[in-house]
Amino acid sequence: MRGAALLSLALLGSAAHPDSLRGRMADRPSLSFVTMPYRGERNLPDLSEGPAALEQGGLAGLLEARGCRLKPVTTVALGPEEQKAYGEWNRLALANGRLAKVVAADRRAGYVPVGLLANCSSLLGMLGGLQHSGPTPRPLRVGLVFIDAHGDFNTPETTLSGMLGGMPVAIAAGHCLTRMRLKAGLDPALPERHIVLAAVRDTDPLEQERLDRSSIGRLSVDDLRRRTPALKAQLARLAERTDVIYVHVDMDVLDPREVPGHPLAVPDGPTSAELAAAIAEMFAHEKVAALGIASTPFGDRDPDGVSRKAAYALILGAVDGLERRTVRR
Repeated sequence: MRGAALLSLALLGSAAHPDSLRGRMADRPSLSFVTMPYRGERNLPDLSEGPAALEQGGLAGLLEARGCRLKPVTTVALGPEEQKAYGEWNRLALANGRLAKVVAADRRAGYVPVGLLANCSSLLGMLGGLQHSGPTPRPLRVGLVFIDAHGDFNTPETTLSGMLGGMPVAIAAGHCLTRMRLKAGLDPALPERHIVLAAVRDTDPLEQERLDRSSIGRLSVDDLRRRTPALKAQLARLAERTDVIYVHVDMDVLDPREVPGHPLAVPDGPTSAELAAAIAEMFAHEKVAALGIASTPFGDRDPDGVSRKAAYALILGAVDGLERRTVRR
């Protein structure tokens, strides 16, 4: 079993880069890991150790052993003056701007960006980077598949908790906190029709009203578990309307038994194996360009490494999809 996992993991990064680089990179998997530790939540330290813990669990060594071309891991860090900037949200926005520049440069260089993210607020930097990763200054049209137990579609006016982590999809869609989005490099905002929410099953009342009025696409937990025709249909719809697609996963989407230390886990989620198979379907599409894994429990919240193994299973699902592309060529 371990040998099969090593073989699959070594294939990560064999695609999802700009078309002009596809032929040159097809014979050697290439990827970049970007760790984004900034939380942006009030009453918590700015930095989370989670992304580094996930990256240091052996991914790079396994990939190097299989002959993959790796860019040294980039950790997003603010400069001395930025660290002095007032406000957790402000510093997060600045960090997301730095994340966007890394993602854009890595994709233009032929790497597959893989974001290891403290939480879903880093969605803005990943999207901003992909939006500006094209061969010209013209922003690319970015599609988003957002896989989360929560809609993250609140605004400061509708939120019950006040958590910024419950707002990033609304921010990305241009519904609130415009300065934060612009500092993150995401301009223009994503049209609602370029967004698909998957496995969402825990929303606030006013947030649900906003979703019901929106043109955002939906996929159910069952759609992911059984890889129903709806999954292919939503991906095809995004592919028709966008230049590049980002797949974002919050680990709270999973069956709580696989993220036992996650404070926001919600019952009735897919298993990591089920979600990995769905992610493989997504990454079989040529326009799917990057993956983000957010809020993986670590340390005392993951003493047996259950959540880390689940996160790795999702990455391996992306590998399976990328491998299908290579075979088709």
